[in-house]
Amino acid sequence: MTYDIVTIDGDGIGPEVNQSAIEVLREACGSALLNFMPFDGGAGHYVKTGHVLPDETLNACRNAHAMLHGAAGLPGVTYADGTEVGNDLHLQLRFKLDLFANVRPIRLYQGVKSTLADWSAGQIDYVIVRENTEGLYASRGAGVNLRNELVTDTLVMTRLGVERVAKFAFDLSRRRNGAPRDHQRRVTVCDKANILKTYAFFRAVCTEVAQSYADVEIDYAYADAITVHMLKKPDFYDVIVAENMFGDIISDLGAATVGGLGMAASAELGLNHGLFQGAHGSAPDIAGQDVASPIATILSGALMLRWLGDRHHDATLSQAADRVEKAVEDVLAHGDAVPHDQGGHARCTEVTQAVCRRLR
Repeated sequence: MTYDIVTIDGDGIGPEVNQSAIEVLREACGSALLNFMPFDGGAGHYVKTGHVLPDETLNACRNAHAMLHGAAGLPGVTYADGTEVGNDLHLQLRFKLDLFANVRPIRLYQGVKSTLADWSAGQIDYVIVRENTEGLYASRGAGVNLRNELVTDTLVMTRLGVERVAKFAFDLSRRRNGAPRDHQRRVTVCDKANILKTYAFFRAVCTEVAQSYADVEIDYAYADAITVHMLKKPDFYDVIVAENMFGDIISDLGAATVGGLGMAASAELGLNHGLFQGAHGSAPDIAGQDVASPIATILSGALMLRWLGDRHHDATLSQAADRVEKAVEDVLAHGDAVPHDQGGHARCTEVTQAVCRRLR
């Protein structure tokens, strides 16, 4: 079987890191297994055409097996309300394709120094699952600005939305080996149930879902407190599930403990579609200089392979995902090519070539 992958390079460093990931994935899977199909989209395309996500690209994404995205966004390219155009690329895909679960692995690799003292590879290994279509971000484009004097955005939660992301989180925990500290499978519900009805509802529905997962422990943490716990006891966590905005914030905090956004892979998943991209921005200040780290996008490509392998019961893809992650870790652990954001001097192309050599 051949898998059709829509690729959207996007803006800034997007083309560099996306092409790097494609090169690595071809090395891992051979030339016949993955059919990469390039399509337009992003802030630069909006400047040229007035469309951040062309209909042709959206239709291709609907019909493809998966989507691989570089990055989007350019300084000063905004809508009339001041919001950034670039973000709208994946936001439109998120809502139009119902990509309800944003998956952000937080894993400390060998060769990467944590910003936290005395933590080493293997001790930080958890996943943040962010509800991706509701919460506060459901108001995007629909908030009220009354005479430029009063502005409101509405936080939205539905039983269906919370149930499905909670089930996703518990199912994910079942597939993992538990938290590094005690090997306990555990889902931590991150909320502000002590203050707002919406978050009390989020917690209550997650608790209902937990009753069907006797083998997975349920844990609770308020959003402010968890920012402390993620720094003091990161080895306690296995899977964290959170509302959209809280998940957005704590996933960047988690990334900061394992090497930064240059190490942060991301998957946006629905029942039928998956979008994969590094969690970092488009970094236009270093675009075209061959200094961006491709690792986050490469690791996102590994997430894509694993998701496709699970979805299509294709062990070849799952094995390739494992090999890509190991190759990245070997490159970092042995210092083959250390990118700038990890304190080295390796260029984007050099990191890519080093990962490909490890795969060979």
